[in-house]
Amino acid sequence: MKQLIAEKLDQTTAILNEFDVDVWLTFVRETSLMPDPALELIAGLDFTWQSAFLLARDGRRLAIVGNFDVDNLQNLGLYDEVIGYEKGIRQHLRDALTRLNPQTIAINTSESDVAADGLTHGLYRALLAHLQETPFADRLVSAERIIAAARGRKTATEVARVRQAVATTEQLFAEVGQFVRPGMTQREIAAFVHNRVDDLGLGYAWPKPFNPIVTCGPDSAVGHAAPGDVPLQKGHTLHLDLGVKQNEYCSDLQRMWYVLDDGETAPPPEAQRAFDVVYGAIKSGEGALRPGVPGWQVDKAARDFIAANGYPEYMHAFGHLLGRTAHDGATVLGPQWERYAGICNLPVEAGNIFTLELHVVVPNRGIMSLEEDVLVTETGVEYLGAPQTELWTIGDF
Repeated sequence: MKQLIAEKLDQTTAILNEFDVDVWLTFVRETSLMPDPALELIAGLDFTWQSAFLLARDGRRLAIVGNFDVDNLQNLGLYDEVIGYEKGIRQHLRDALTRLNPQTIAINTSESDVAADGLTHGLYRALLAHLQETPFADRLVSAERIIAAARGRKTATEVARVRQAVATTEQLFAEVGQFVRPGMTQREIAAFVHNRVDDLGLGYAWPKPFNPIVTCGPDSAVGHAAPGDVPLQKGHTLHLDLGVKQNEYCSDLQRMWYVLDDGETAPPPEAQRAFDVVYGAIKSGEGALRPGVPGWQVDKAARDFIAANGYPEYMHAFGHLLGRTAHDGATVLGPQWERYAGICNLPVEAGNIFTLELHVVVPNRGIMSLEEDVLVTETGVEYLGAPQTELWTIGDF
């Protein structure tokens, strides 16, 4: 944990200078009940009383926390000064800001990026009260650009951890392919995965009751539904959406199988064509995924490919950031719809890890959906695992 936080703190100094912001202030309380997503980047601990973390563009790092939390933060050895208090934080915060004398103070509020919106409305009002009758109350700006960059630009350590989570998930998919048989229900397939994930001592990239998503044939709910009692049948597709959390970092992959019907030795043309089109759309999006490109343009490349091949457009984004969580904030590779306003226009950056995902429906067979995890480099894209390039089959047992 300490190494990751040290990397992020170093990264933040450069980011503050890049965006011409003097101080980034993260203001929190009772974080086990109401965590600020930014806190795991810069401290990785829980704090009880009102606590302030001030990161300055000149590299200075100050923290003001309740007395009972001082030792834990000092033991990290990453802050120049850890100030403890007993009766109240106000004067300590004012004094720290006076010493730093920032002209701009970025706070964790955002209308579009949930990962940058950790300051609750009540705590924001408390912060304004602390700063009342000081010049600092009029110097507050949103930290959304800073948090988007700090969270989105993965360090080498972060990339390595996501890559390991992806490798583990690929192994689980291989085990699923050996385990499943026609007649098994979604719930039985999910239980097998749960047992394996638990045996390995891993976490889940999203809540366990809905992870993995298991879609058997055309009668399964499509989306984020929990596994049910729909059985896997011959002539149908099997789809799994699985993400594990390993060493604090996540994977998020989708894989496809076709269950061979009696007399079949290969998937029927309509199933194979659907796979080929989904794979082709992902490759089209990959081709557009470059540093500096706004997210909506990447989505458009994949969306146009789907439409050109006669399928309805998918009603979701083509990709999202991946890291400490499955949906890791900020930039979305999505269309210019209301629900993606403000985040689909953000530019892709080197160091971002994105999912690439979409689906089509194969009538009477089920859905066809793939998802890959990729790293954006200075020149293009690097897959963090082995992409699925062929539709896998489940034979007649």
